[in-house]
Amino acid sequence: MFVDTAKVYIKAGKGGNGAISFRHEIYIPKGGPDGGDGGKGGDVVFVASKDSDTLIDFRFQPKLIAEDGKAGSGQKSSGKSGKDLEVKVPIGTVVKRDGEIVADLTYDGQRAIVAHGGDGGYGNWHFRSSTRQTPRIAELGNPGETYDAELELKLLADVGLIGFPNAGKSTFLSVVSNATPEIADYPFTTITPNLGVARVDDKSILIADIPGLIEGASDGKGLGDRFLRHVERTKVLLHLVDVYNDDAGKAYADIRKELEKYSADLASHPEIVALTKTEGVDTEIIEMQTAAILQQNPNALVMTISSSAHQGLTEVLRELRQIIDAQKAEEQSEAVEEEAEALPVITLEEKEAKHRAHHDKYQLGERNAILALGEDAEYFDED
Repeated sequence: MFVDTAKVYIKAGKGGNGAISFRHEIYIPKGGPDGGDGGKGGDVVFVASKDSDTLIDFRFQPKLIAEDGKAGSGQKSSGKSGKDLEVKVPIGTVVKRDGEIVADLTYDGQRAIVAHGGDGGYGNWHFRSSTRQTPRIAELGNPGETYDAELELKLLADVGLIGFPNAGKSTFLSVVSNATPEIADYPFTTITPNLGVARVDDKSILIADIPGLIEGASDGKGLGDRFLRHVERTKVLLHLVDVYNDDAGKAYADIRKELEKYSADLASHPEIVALTKTEGVDTEIIEMQTAAILQQNPNALVMTISSSAHQGLTEVLRELRQIIDAQKAEEQSEAVEEEAEALPVITLEEKEAKHRAHHDKYQLGERNAILALGEDAEYFDED
């Protein structure tokens, strides 16, 4: 079953508490503090995998919880860090928190920490000083990041097929690629996205066929626009228009309107328009339908194909390949420029800075949320 959205509860591990301990050895009456730090809480890590192609598993496992860190102990022994929770997700998975993107996994093996485990608390060994030789304080471990996440799967493809139902998208994909989508002579045969790899001039093109759109799809009509996310990442759109349509220009304009309502960025993608099912059709009809499309968009590149008769397919694939190559070259150039402009930033080590701040707070008597342990022992909470 193909599932491309899911909601999960993500919780990284809590850091272990620091220890309050003093060195006790024979003939060493004042050994001093030796409480170790707590271990770091485990992270929640998503790993993109080519072996997964759906988010259905998260419908049955909606809670992702990493291991907590262990508490510190005497002899300056730090607690064991919590084990990271590694979760395999399909390539193309986007993780969102309150609508903001936390991670976007776009290639096999890519890893992303989607929730950081809390730092372990300092043991009392960290709070020693020349004026405080027997500190009876330690820090509580910090809680790990916790939130409700929305997962979305966006298929990664070079070409996105768009058009009205029954425009010939599935037939085109089945002829030019290794895909085997369901094909029939009625609307909405395709109810889940399909991927296929097409070969042209010893190069491959990954093509995504999504369920057909209708006028009003962005308002929830038909299958709505829920599958348009799968063509957001494409380099080029192949817009198929049935040559037998009563008004090819209106059909083209209606789909363009739905794209613009969904995403201005998606609507700005490079596009090729292909009139389909043109085998045996009079030249006059083809010219009339082409003119109708050009009236809507004078800059449109309109081509003609017949998937069943294998006409015009190679020419369309070559045009797609040229656009894809140009897009990839531009992206690579932009990436190089961004890398050249990046400057290294050196900052204080965060944990040591926290320790100094806590030590100063204690010396000044500005302790917050102190927890008493025994007669004199105290723990600092981060908050």
